[in-house]
Amino acid sequence: MRARLLVFPIKGKNWCFSRSVDPFAAQSPSGVTPTTVRGLWKKISSESKPINANAELLVDFISDKMNKAWMGLEKAPDGSIKNKIHGLGLKLLARVKPSEIFLKSISKEVTSVQVTYPPSLDPRLVRRRLRHIAMSGTILHKKYLMGSVTLLPLTSAFMILPLPNIPFFWVLFRTYSHWRALQGSEKLLKLISNQSSPQKPNSADDADESNNNNEKPEQESRSPTCVLLPSEELYKLLGEASEEGLDEETIVEICKSFHLNKIDVLKYRNLV
Repeated sequence: MRARLLVFPIKGKNWCFSRSVDPFAAQSPSGVTPTTVRGLWKKISSESKPINANAELLVDFISDKMNKAWMGLEKAPDGSIKNKIHGLGLKLLARVKPSEIFLKSISKEVTSVQVTYPPSLDPRLVRRRLRHIAMSGTILHKKYLMGSVTLLPLTSAFMILPLPNIPFFWVLFRTYSHWRALQGSEKLLKLISNQSSPQKPNSADDADESNNNNEKPEQESRSPTCVLLPSEELYKLLGEASEEGLDEETIVEICKSFHLNKIDVLKYRNLV
């Protein structure tokens, strides 16, 4: 599966890194993930899989349960305890860095990436910034993952209280989030190591390339996992940005044109 990534400056030295979501793509991990503990145990015990595969299955099972519980809180009536917990959760989620959300979007199903960027940027700089965010993500999220795992036994002690154990579920979510971001960082770093040239060759170059293909079939048969693609449409939407960065109207237009999450993109503009 190819993922479409968008890279563009949004305010000063702050760049936006976001994945374009296909509105027609149906992502349903619950279709292959067991919905009950008995089904999970049966799937793990009946199939001989590596420990890593069983661990991912367990994480997907927990994630599916957390998503269903979150949707239940979202539908709670106004003024109820569940509704207040949902409001608190939204405030906590607003503090999650956009780079973490971006890295989490690079799932294990992604086999290649298409990087769309304005032609005013140097493609080598675009690739370098992508590599930097992937390398820093492997370091940061590995450290935060270990810290979150350490806090899980401590927050589980609040289970004795009659109130919902919000600290435990928040730390559990952060553990899952850092683990996904770490997996995405490693995946992105691997994908961008094999890129194609953003320039389109002319007819003469095509003939030379055809001759080279006959001489080196093995080298050319390997399709790149990272394609850099300049976009004139994105360049026109960006226009002349002021010192304060892109305004919200421009960001909304970019999000509509390239199917981005407006809330995640706006976070990049508010970074210090």
